[in-house]
Amino acid sequence: MNSPGPSNILCKRLAVAGLAGLGIALFLGAVAVLGGYNIAADSPHTRPVFWLLQTARDNSIAAHAKGILVPADLGSSERIVAGAGPYNEMCSGCHLGPGLEPSEISQGLYPRAPELSRGSPLSPAEEFWVIKHGIKMTGMAAWAPTHNDKLIWNMVAFLRKLPGLSAAQYQQAVKSAPRDHDEMMKGMKM
Repeated sequence: MNSPGPSNILCKRLAVAGLAGLGIALFLGAVAVLGGYNIAADSPHTRPVFWLLQTARDNSIAAHAKGILVPADLGSSERIVAGAGPYNEMCSGCHLGPGLEPSEISQGLYPRAPELSRGSPLSPAEEFWVIKHGIKMTGMAAWAPTHNDKLIWNMVAFLRKLPGLSAAQYQQAVKSAPRDHDEMMKGMKM
């Protein structure tokens, strides 16, 4: 009697794995084509889908932010003050700030936007990348089409300071920020 050799067993296992993969792909394709997965923002993802999306997001941000050089003056008071106004105008509606109540838009987002006054697990390079390029299907806009790198770095500088601010300090930072957005944008191309 001949027993199946290792190569026959390997071929059978590969064939079974291939068929299983094809079956999964066909099932997921059918779910997508037939609208079987509810993408409504008021219906949370299943745990496996949430895990997959969160893992893909976190790893994508980390991979794409590699090699981004953080400006040496990121912690300068000039950058922090210059970033306060744009943060208040463009970010606080979703990400809030010290002393700010949840807005209608922040309450309706899914996934919820992180409250950045509580801190961020991202590095400065990762924060820069997220602000510049946005995140698909989260409501996080890509600001690169309308904002240059210097202004985005100013926002990152402010984000780094934000968790330590009280409500009064936050309001003071916003009041101290340059007022004219168009003036801030002039000559800021890096």
